[in-house]
Amino acid sequence: MRPSVQKPRRDFRDRRNSSRGRGRGPLPFRARPEPREKSAVNIKLGVLRVIPLGGLEEVGRNSMLLEYGGDIIVIDLGLQFPEENMPGVDYIIPDATYLKQNKDKIRGVIITHAHYDHIGGIPYVIPQIGNPTVYAMPLTRAIILKRQEDFKHMGEIDIQEIKEDTTLELGVFKIEFFHVNHNIPDTVGVAIHTPVGIICHTADFKFDNNPHGDKPADYARIARLSQEGVLMLMSDSTGAERPGHSISESTIFQNLDEIFAACKGRIITATFASLISRIQQLITLAEKYDRKVIVEGYSMKSNVALAQELGYIKAKKGTIIDVRDADNFAPNRILVIGTGAQGESGAMLMRIAQREHKFIRFEEGDTVIFSSSVIVGNERTIQSLKDIIYRQGANVFHYGMMDIHAGGHAQQEDLKLMINLMRPKFFMPIHGNYFMLKLHANLAESVGIPKENIMIAGNGKIVELTADSARIAKEEVSANYVFVDGLGVGDVGEVVLRDRQMLAEDGIFVIIAIVDSKTGKVYTSPDIISRGFIYLRENQELLKMVRHKVKEIVEHTTTAGQHPVNWSYIRYQIRDDIGQFLYQKTHRRPMVLPVVTEI
Repeated sequence: MRPSVQKPRRDFRDRRNSSRGRGRGPLPFRARPEPREKSAVNIKLGVLRVIPLGGLEEVGRNSMLLEYGGDIIVIDLGLQFPEENMPGVDYIIPDATYLKQNKDKIRGVIITHAHYDHIGGIPYVIPQIGNPTVYAMPLTRAIILKRQEDFKHMGEIDIQEIKEDTTLELGVFKIEFFHVNHNIPDTVGVAIHTPVGIICHTADFKFDNNPHGDKPADYARIARLSQEGVLMLMSDSTGAERPGHSISESTIFQNLDEIFAACKGRIITATFASLISRIQQLITLAEKYDRKVIVEGYSMKSNVALAQELGYIKAKKGTIIDVRDADNFAPNRILVIGTGAQGESGAMLMRIAQREHKFIRFEEGDTVIFSSSVIVGNERTIQSLKDIIYRQGANVFHYGMMDIHAGGHAQQEDLKLMINLMRPKFFMPIHGNYFMLKLHANLAESVGIPKENIMIAGNGKIVELTADSARIAKEEVSANYVFVDGLGVGDVGEVVLRDRQMLAEDGIFVIIAIVDSKTGKVYTSPDIISRGFIYLRENQELLKMVRHKVKEIVEHTTTAGQHPVNWSYIRYQIRDDIGQFLYQKTHRRPMVLPVVTEI
């Protein structure tokens, strides 16, 4: 059945259905069952199944599906950036096993906003699950399509534009949207009218009653949903450990204004390329203080161009100039906006600091603004970057010194406000590590949600809902990490990552032995190659002992009367015995690779 997109109807509620330490530790793999056949999962009549495929045990990889009978809808298909113990992995996407098994039931994919942790999996997953239609707001749609240009080899996707007042009918589901504040425009929460009741998904959100370049959240529509009766609320947990309310973007604007008023030289600002509202603030201040704006960084330029085209960023003619024209203006007439707030090696700020940028160098009198928070794990890199900036004569402002950045996620008081506005019967915290979900659940209990009505699920867990009950089923669906490494999708697994960790931490030790097939003797002294383990020239005595031990292993085995000689067994013995010997001598465990050649 082809899903229909209806024009907004004022009487929609009358037609409603009623009744996510460095070292060689364990990898963060989820203990999930192997992919099952369809028949292994029971589809119960009259039961709505809510299944997170990512985002409930990590920050990122957000993806949720709702299933009733023969219909499935998916909310978001995001990616997660790799952790420190995942060398070589580009990013992680949701496990699409269950969706592939049931692709004929998928009625559509709804995207809440354009951050990569919500859209990043689209090019990889959509072709695997039957190319269902993707529904997204205008800016979100434009960013998805722009990114899709890098994945032309995977085929086109069908993506339809929605508005905040759009109503979708996808199988048994009727879907409407409500505006929420986030740090990228066109973020919407999703209200799904199902045969068992209304399910609300907040998306990433915060409440900002005085936003800059945006409007407050749609309290009226949220209140109407509450009056109709919300069966279950699924709410963003990313800020659940932070007390108080989120900082308003108007406060950020005022503080940035103070910096602009005081600065006598160039201002160089690093922020997220997706932070459209912050970029608009900076452009507005540049025009107020008669500065020209240079936009640097591929993703920043791309997003600014899209946002200008769609009207989300407004700049007077001549405000934005090419970086090659910067020398035509005095330093106090220049503002540079670019990427690199997290110390990324290829981003604008790091290239300037390393003197690798073609046109920009830090100079005495420059002011650098980090208009972003520090992502966990990037602290040391950013500190080193600040050191370099100060050494080159510039001054630095960051969010630890004054409020020049606000996160896009609701803090504790805003989370409680959302629950009080929605007044759901059941509550399910989403988007965050387990401790975030637990803290959010505690907040829900503190404002009156009964503990037994709070579902703390996990990736692959199945939450079963009826009009009167909610429970987490015993069965699960596959929700393992799927790694993207270059052009490979899903071909890097736990064994490969463990090998990479071993190589990264203890190196590789290659032993090449040539054996006379007639006598079983090692023909010449074994060659040894060491990378990342020991420096050969400084460890001649150790190498001498290794060569002697290899000869002993080979010649003892080949003269033991086994014919034909089991060369695989000999390689195994070398790997095992030499590995133990090296550990005894060095307390390190390099990857030992024996190469035995018979002549």
